[in-house]
Amino acid sequence: MSYPDISIDICPEFNSFDLRNSRYLSTDRPWLKLYGIRLPPVSPFSSLSSRPDPALIHQCLPDELLIEIFGRMSPYTLGRAACVCRKWKYTARNPTLWRNACLKTWQRDGMEANYKMVQSLYDSSWRKMWVQRPRIRIDGLYVSRNTYIHTGITEWQFKKTVNVVCYYRYLRFFPSGKFLYKISPQKVKDVVKCMHLRASKGDSVFKGDYILSGDGQIEMALLYPGHRYTLVRMRLRVRGTTIGANNRLDVLKILTTGVNGTELGNWKGNILELVEGWEEDETHDPDVPAVSHSRGLTPFVFVPFEEADTSVLNLPVEKMDYFVPG
Repeated sequence: MSYPDISIDICPEFNSFDLRNSRYLSTDRPWLKLYGIRLPPVSPFSSLSSRPDPALIHQCLPDELLIEIFGRMSPYTLGRAACVCRKWKYTARNPTLWRNACLKTWQRDGMEANYKMVQSLYDSSWRKMWVQRPRIRIDGLYVSRNTYIHTGITEWQFKKTVNVVCYYRYLRFFPSGKFLYKISPQKVKDVVKCMHLRASKGDSVFKGDYILSGDGQIEMALLYPGHRYTLVRMRLRVRGTTIGANNRLDVLKILTTGVNGTELGNWKGNILELVEGWEEDETHDPDVPAVSHSRGLTPFVFVPFEEADTSVLNLPVEKMDYFVPG
């Protein structure tokens, strides 16, 4: 059986179509043309209003005035301000702010020594020097909470009372090399009011001298006045729970020794220079032997002035049966 010839016209565009390449056909993606094109940044407020938003203080505050305000902050307040926004973060990294803080903290070393140290050890970064170099905080008190068991009087021959005695050691440092020392059962919120250089004798606040070494150790000395002078020598070490915190003082040694009244009257320097070179068991008064204390060596915890009323160290013993300084 034969069929008639049938002729069909095919469009010319199909004549050049290769079925072997049909599997490579895909949907057009116009956004691929944007790759490699850099677009200039546009201010988010330029299309809304020509005036800055008054709710954003850093849009209305000049940079010069902002730096002036930051310059009056303490370094720790400056660090908290840097967490507000990006602009404040970059402003808080101004080297002038950290240079002033470092020169004030280590003023006893001298300006020339501080400039040499920041160039040789801290890559000329004052902020890095502030964070990494051991230092003593002066914006609060160092508090050591100590407890011991005291046996009471036996009652009715079968009951024996036991008392938990709690007392505190307080330290406040000054950049000039002076410090204040007080031992008291009073809480932090009560003692902070009298820890100043104009404290009366009734406050029992004693003044001494200290020096901080490069490895973070503190040598301290103070004199207890009275009929027989008693010299207290302490060796502490600075550390921090985080980098740059410097919020702990480990007690390495506490010594009490005697000093000759005549020797003390003829001495014109500070107390720390007087005992320089003394042995640990050395005393200059036979009535006051040298004693190395093994109790009351709990590490000191730093409490800022603004947290003195709310610190957990104000809790009574029955609500705070133990305390781990960390």
